[in-house]
Amino acid sequence: MADNSGKTWWKEAVVYQIWPRSFNDSNGDGIGDIPGITERLPYLADLGINVIWLSPVFASPNDDMGYDISDYRAIMPEFGTMDDFDTMLETAHSLGIKILMDLVVNHSSDEHEWFEKARASRDNEYRDYYIWRDSSGVDEDGKPLPPNNWGSEFGGPAWEYDETTDQWYLHMFSRKQPDLNWENPTVRQEIFDLVTFWLEKGVDGFRLDAINIISKPEGLPDDPSVDPEKHSSSIPFVISNGTKVHEWMHELNVETFDKYDCMTVGEMSATGPEEAVQFSGFTTDELHMIFHFEHMGLDSDPATGMGKWSRKPVELTEMKQILNTWQTELDGKAWGSLYWYNHDQPRVVSRFGNDSAEYRELSGKMLATVLHGMQGTPYIYQGEEFGMTNVQFDSIEDYKDLDSINFYTDMVTEHDRMSSDDAMALIYAKGRDNARTPVQWSADTGAGFTTGTPWIGLNENYTEINAAEAVNREDSLWRYYQQLVALRRGELKDLLVYASFVPLDPEDSEVYAYERHGDGEKLLVVANFTDGVLARSYQVLEGTDAQVVLANYADAGGQSAGAELTLRPYETRIYRIAA
Repeated sequence: MADNSGKTWWKEAVVYQIWPRSFNDSNGDGIGDIPGITERLPYLADLGINVIWLSPVFASPNDDMGYDISDYRAIMPEFGTMDDFDTMLETAHSLGIKILMDLVVNHSSDEHEWFEKARASRDNEYRDYYIWRDSSGVDEDGKPLPPNNWGSEFGGPAWEYDETTDQWYLHMFSRKQPDLNWENPTVRQEIFDLVTFWLEKGVDGFRLDAINIISKPEGLPDDPSVDPEKHSSSIPFVISNGTKVHEWMHELNVETFDKYDCMTVGEMSATGPEEAVQFSGFTTDELHMIFHFEHMGLDSDPATGMGKWSRKPVELTEMKQILNTWQTELDGKAWGSLYWYNHDQPRVVSRFGNDSAEYRELSGKMLATVLHGMQGTPYIYQGEEFGMTNVQFDSIEDYKDLDSINFYTDMVTEHDRMSSDDAMALIYAKGRDNARTPVQWSADTGAGFTTGTPWIGLNENYTEINAAEAVNREDSLWRYYQQLVALRRGELKDLLVYASFVPLDPEDSEVYAYERHGDGEKLLVVANFTDGVLARSYQVLEGTDAQVVLANYADAGGQSAGAELTLRPYETRIYRIAA
């Protein structure tokens, strides 16, 4: 049994997520590609990151932007060739950057060879690669009814009827993403083989997509909580009632990951700290860390029953309760991941900060400090490092995200459950395309992303908010991220990466503060989450020679290091204190 309680490279990593379609287009077709990633690797090396998480680049019909894979051993032609991938991998490694692939094995595309063969008849060797069931009956018009009442993540039933064989197949996401049958040992072996293929090629690990839903509840019973009127998903029900996920994750690790010096992180919605320790505990032999989603629900109203498609004000005390609990519950037992958002979430400076011209960078620096000051492996999403914001397109026709389009169709077009304005307001706040508009490299036409027509519209603020401007300005958010990453990988590594986490003032609704306790010294992190001026007092600063090691106001180091602090709008500081 492995023991991951000591120091390792993946604990000390700073990861940068690339969503390739919107990262950098090298050939002018409007679509980001692998040679475009290779072009920008020196930029990422300058930022200081040392791991890239690459969202899917496998062959795909792109029903769900690459998360529907039709060939796990081929590169999507829009993104380039396998030679392009090999060049990128070699270049990244030469710059000291490791590459994580996105492993999507809860489901495949319905255009994968396995599924095309599986659906041809009931009695072929591939049929049991997927989950098929008979109808539960017929409706009053004589039409077949799904095997159970499960709802898919993207709205509607989680079952699709297949006329050829008069059965239904399960899809927890889109109908073009049939769920693989992990109960079948042949399927598991296929997955071990494809994982080994990429590890042998030299990739450095995987992010495992939706991996905690691979085990379905025995007998596939009805979900008592599903409400088709509210666009609800049965994924939480599946997660709560699947019984074999740990057995299969252990098997996957033993057969593949454990044979290589690689890093693994599992995407796991509806998972708390106790379950996380079962998946990523230092001696569990399953995963190195997981992505949890508790803080992604801070601005959703559970009373509506509509999941993410609802809104409520973010309460700092609730954010602290969630993040502090994860910090303290994992400490000494398991490793955590730190992130504000990804390709499925709104931009953090718009969501939890203040994206006005006056406060965008100040609040962006504050949010970065809070996250990167914690224990765990931090992840930066493309464009986060210079403060890209949410986008508001004029019409639903301008959006490409399947989830947003399905939500609008369900709530407005087909059922008139919501006004168009209300639905668009929710898409502006929560839609996945907020994170998927092209990276704004410069103020040039096409935002420096493409010389052609981009596959999705640009955020119009690219002329003011772009990487070129930020890299060249000394006090920019980009430069601040560079400093933060350098501290984490350099002189403060032992404190920022490994020291224990001690929360302060959990009931303070305006300031986030915590300490990190290491050998012989401490850190104090303070962050004003408001646009007001606040006075606070911290005992740990009393009578000490506290050094400000990072702050988002240039004159912060000159302020008194006594217990009393005055915090300006969105002000943040990291103090280093001898214990």
